[in-house]
Amino acid sequence: MDGPAVRRAAVLGHPIAHSLSPTLHRAAYAALGLDDWRYDAVDVTEDALPAFVAGLGEQWTGLSLTMPLKQTVLPLLDHVEPLAQVVGAVNTVLVQGAGAARTLVGANTDVHGLVVALREGLAGRPVGTAVVLGAGATASSTLAALAELGCTAPLVLVRSLARSGALMRSAHRMGVEPVFRSLEDAPRAVVAADVVVSTLPPHAADDLAAALDGRPTGVLLDVAYDPRPTALHARWTELGGTAVGGERMLVHQAAEQVRLMTGRPAPLAAMDAALEACLAD
Repeated sequence: MDGPAVRRAAVLGHPIAHSLSPTLHRAAYAALGLDDWRYDAVDVTEDALPAFVAGLGEQWTGLSLTMPLKQTVLPLLDHVEPLAQVVGAVNTVLVQGAGAARTLVGANTDVHGLVVALREGLAGRPVGTAVVLGAGATASSTLAALAELGCTAPLVLVRSLARSGALMRSAHRMGVEPVFRSLEDAPRAVVAADVVVSTLPPHAADDLAAALDGRPTGVLLDVAYDPRPTALHARWTELGGTAVGGERMLVHQAAEQVRLMTGRPAPLAAMDAALEACLAD
């Protein structure tokens, strides 16, 4: 049984066994000397989330959330930070206070992860045009990240315009004005953009990769990182474009979570090293 001094955090999702969050957070705790901190991966469905959140004990300090829980958690929180509220997705829950004064605060570090990862690839270049592939929660965070980078009218390519309502509402809350078109337009549209962000699930962009032709002029960030590199990432670089692996977004959003949960600057070098070692296995 855990002693009273143990501090707990975890990543929740369904499925969750594939998550690299434990690798990143545990490496951070070790580097920071937080020997009394514990970070786990817990398989939690949407239906089970309310009971799990209600049962958080005094030891808990925070949660990381993956799909499909980033929207499900919203009504379970006492406060949602403005960025997460606008984006409509929470990937971080901070457990603040204790007992009757305990407060659950929802935050979004995905936007931070996207911005920093894209800046690594852009190397100071401005963002005039951008293309987003997909219409889920990560696409919403991507719109916020692109707005921070100076692009407020990206092209969003989706499989189904009829199923893009949530992203359209999110864009309206942000004050950005994306143009929505079919994913069938992707091969022609992506090669001319300053930035391309694929938020599609693993392998969903493989057909696009095969259809690419011509030298890309911008930076690609494929948030998928399994396999590494993805087919889209590999084809992009083969054609002479610059690509940033999805693991860069992962490590930067996790670093921001570490900062928020522990109150200490994240040891990015240690987290990078742990991630690289894990992905190399």
